[in-house]
Amino acid sequence: MSLSLLPEDRARTTLHTIALAVSQLSISGVPEQRLLMDSGLSSADLQTPEKLISPAQELRVFANAIHCTRDPALGLSLGLRMHVSAYGILGYSMLASRTLRDALNLALAQQTLLGTYFKLHLEEDGDEARLVARGYRYAPELMVFNTELCLTSLLTVIRDLLGEAVRPRRVQLSYRPPLHAHAYNRLFGCPVEFGESISTLCFSAALLDRELPLADPVSCHYGVQQCLKLAAQLDSGQDVLEQIRHHLSNNMPQATSLERVASHLHRSARTLRRHLTRMNTSYQRLLDEVRYDKARQLLMQTDMPIYLIAEQLGYSETASFRHAFLRWSGQTPSVYRR
Repeated sequence: MSLSLLPEDRARTTLHTIALAVSQLSISGVPEQRLLMDSGLSSADLQTPEKLISPAQELRVFANAIHCTRDPALGLSLGLRMHVSAYGILGYSMLASRTLRDALNLALAQQTLLGTYFKLHLEEDGDEARLVARGYRYAPELMVFNTELCLTSLLTVIRDLLGEAVRPRRVQLSYRPPLHAHAYNRLFGCPVEFGESISTLCFSAALLDRELPLADPVSCHYGVQQCLKLAAQLDSGQDVLEQIRHHLSNNMPQATSLERVASHLHRSARTLRRHLTRMNTSYQRLLDEVRYDKARQLLMQTDMPIYLIAEQLGYSETASFRHAFLRWSGQTPSVYRR
């Protein structure tokens, strides 16, 4: 399965989800090396809490996990193990919030830290509250897995926050029943409706104003400040990445080194390298991302010969471009163009 990097697949996220997945599956006998294969991650990375990863790396681990386990309901079972403590400072701030509503609003305001592939919203309709998951734009072959993981992890968090095993009223899903649909009712413990326009986790609105058993206003305030600081760091680093990408996109043949890019951006190469390291990426990785985007655009939208596309992307030899494109997409440029 080839998990190509989408143009919007740029943000960095924490590795709490895959660290949990690798830990759980290792207990079941799945080797870490197989789960991390082709992700650019090592076992040592999973022991580094501050390390940031790209969605493409996380999706690769998910795809490896499905391939290794052959378990179609893996998203459901992993989500039920995603306890609130797995979200680091965000999770502890939620635990210390006054009510469930406050905790959920905090999480929804910090979706970068939540690490979701969806745009999540909390909606109320009479006596029913809904956590709605929209806007999935990533690997389509992992859409069911990621929806299952998202909704079951939200349910697990709600249960952790309230300190009781509450059941949803119903679950709505935006896809047809998969072959393992029978597992949904058992794991969610409520009616499940497939083929809906959106995916939602529905529960009693009365729970929203329930005071949380571990509420602590001082700890919550401190935690929220730390969440805001961490989110700002992520956003700041992301701005620098976008500046580099923009320059590469407009100056592809001339952008031969990080030093030249730094000069054009009026920054030192050392400063840019520090930003790239903090965002768990590198100049070469960014260059590959931009080249891949540009290559797909030229292959699909123009009749430009492949040797000229290679020149436009800064390759001195067409063969080097072919090898790179095969590595990115799993296809040669000619096959992709068809």
